Amino acid sequence: MEKKLLLITVSIITNLVFTIHILYRNSTTWNPTWTSRAAIEAEDAASVSCSGHGRAYVDGIGVLGGKQPSCECNNCYTGKDCSILLSDCPVNANSGDPLFLEPFWMRQAESSAALVSGWHRMSYIYQDGTYMSEALETVIRKLHSVVGNAVTDNRFVIFGSGSTQLLAAAVHALSLTNSSSSGPARLLASVPYYAMYKEQAEFFDSVHLKFEGDAFAWKNSERNDNTTQVIEVVTSPNNPDGKLKRAVLDGPNVKTIHDYAYYWPYFSPITVPADEDLSLFSLSKTTGHAGSRFGWGLVKDKTVYENMKRYITLSSMGVSRTTQLHVLQLLNVVVRDGGDNIFHFGHETLKKRWETLNKVLSLSTRFSLQKIKPEYCNYFKKVRDFTPSYAWVKCERPGDANCYEIFREAKITGRDGKVFGSEESFVRLSLIRSQDDFDHLIDMLKKLVLQEGVEAHSI
Repeated sequence: MEKKLLLITVSIITNLVFTIHILYRNSTTWNPTWTSRAAIEAEDAASVSCSGHGRAYVDGIGVLGGKQPSCECNNCYTGKDCSILLSDCPVNANSGDPLFLEPFWMRQAESSAALVSGWHRMSYIYQDGTYMSEALETVIRKLHSVVGNAVTDNRFVIFGSGSTQLLAAAVHALSLTNSSSSGPARLLASVPYYAMYKEQAEFFDSVHLKFEGDAFAWKNSERNDNTTQVIEVVTSPNNPDGKLKRAVLDGPNVKTIHDYAYYWPYFSPITVPADEDLSLFSLSKTTGHAGSRFGWGLVKDKTVYENMKRYITLSSMGVSRTTQLHVLQLLNVVVRDGGDNIFHFGHETLKKRWETLNKVLSLSTRFSLQKIKPEYCNYFKKVRDFTPSYAWVKCERPGDANCYEIFREAKITGRDGKVFGSEESFVRLSLIRSQDDFDHLIDMLKKLVLQEGVEAHSI
């Protein structure tokens, strides 16, 4: 009798354990409400208006302790709701933050949102053993196909933490192919060039590489002996002046990296698909998500690709899996209509900004802007103007030796021309920041140009 009672007790306990397990398993796998809290938090942050001069974020400081997210104000605005405009506040025209696309993504709130589960991609690798999302690679190839700005056939696709990491990986990979006995490979770019090329080379201080400066100067120098290995970085459209550029150097001793971060319909006519051995792109200037730190490369040579992949593996073990999910969602929004919505929105925004800027500076004899001849755009199917990310401004007066300082004294912070290997008579002004930043820039430029008339009248 006792034995029978014991068996019944064990059976009851076992059934209870299995019942609890099944209920628990079902609750974690099939519970349709597990996303509710995250959705409420996201909606809560998005509902904070900040007077239109700032944003509240789910990860903002204000959410600590269960409070509603607090506003993070745009430059020159302050107050709890960002409603107070600071007087005499310096303009930030230095940073290349592509916030001009923020309004587009706010309109795409539902389609661009990506909810991340607590167990999303916890492994180091994807199911295929790599660090790259196969779905994301597919949508990147589709993106280039619909825009027509790059050939992806017979190319390896590689991901990096922004084009910054990819640039370092590309330079490293190409410098390893140096078979010359005349010392390290030389890294070159034509003036004006993006300062990161020089800064990275000097910071990493590799025995395989030395930054040598201007590609044109090298081509015409005695050091160009056709035996020293050379790596030329070609940025097209160029940062800072927005012009389409081609390689200056050629020959069996020359390797080329093509930086196409700005080769999108917002900034430039899409004249031909880029068909190069090594091309780099950045999400920052594709969708505006600079903070996501994602970029990709298209690489033709397998050895170069493998060396780049090894560099990225050893330095970061690939790109964050959560970032890749976010990028996949964003690019799916872009390609679903062939890019029509986002590229028209971005281009029209920059077109209006350039029209406003040209109108203001056309009244000046002291300052001039870069001139770029319109070209036919295969994406928009028409001849169109260039609408670069930056104004490359020249101070024309002989006495204005340092253009950066002239603008800084007028409370406009740009970026000094000498940073780009150019003359100090140039300054770069960013046109892709928020609408508040642009409006403030125009107001300060009007005051600066108006000052010319005052000075002329007093002579």
